[in-house]
Amino acid sequence: MILAAGLGKRMRPLTDHTPKPLLAVGGKPLLQYHLEALAQAGVREVIINTAYLAEKIEQFAGDGNRFGLAIHYSREPEPLETGGAIYRALPLLGEAPFLLINGDVWTDFPLPTLTEPTLPDSALGRLLLVPNPTFHPRGDFSLSASRVGLATDAERYTFTGVSLLRPALVARYPERRSVFPLLEALRPAIEAGQLEGRVHHGQWSDVGTPERLSQLEQQLQSTTG
Repeated sequence: MILAAGLGKRMRPLTDHTPKPLLAVGGKPLLQYHLEALAQAGVREVIINTAYLAEKIEQFAGDGNRFGLAIHYSREPEPLETGGAIYRALPLLGEAPFLLINGDVWTDFPLPTLTEPTLPDSALGRLLLVPNPTFHPRGDFSLSASRVGLATDAERYTFTGVSLLRPALVARYPERRSVFPLLEALRPAIEAGQLEGRVHHGQWSDVGTPERLSQLEQQLQSTTG
């Protein structure tokens, strides 16, 4: 599942007429990187949630055939935040673990490795983390023996927006509602020791501002040039 429904307010004016996942970097939209990476990982079915400028995302991705995928859309009347988006898409997700990717990130992480080894029955998910970038120095979560924690007195890492989750994480979250962030459902799972973590030391960017988009463009140009 790719999260692509956000308004992209911090990216304005770039997102006044273009949804953030369709902003181009390195010669192609962010969304295209994800679709190609998923296809290369052996994924065949993808759900994209849409709200803001939804028609442009659907026009670009279509039915997914040109990417070797079958794309389904979870259409939202308004952005439901990350947790609400998953809850709405539960009928499409089924019960098996699924890859979740924020539409506004970029990474060179090889997606198949996040699914290996198989997620234990006792775990509700596996989060991909990175060393804290300069714009988020305090990080999000600690990590101990592959278990994600909330400790503030230990080394912390930043959540990349890429994860392997069981739909039950949201389906069984007792306080879910139509609009809520995924973090709310992650916290009780973390406290119960039900979330694994893996640290990626390669490239990752949260394309949350025009400045970061420009930095990523320069980074990719230097790599290919």
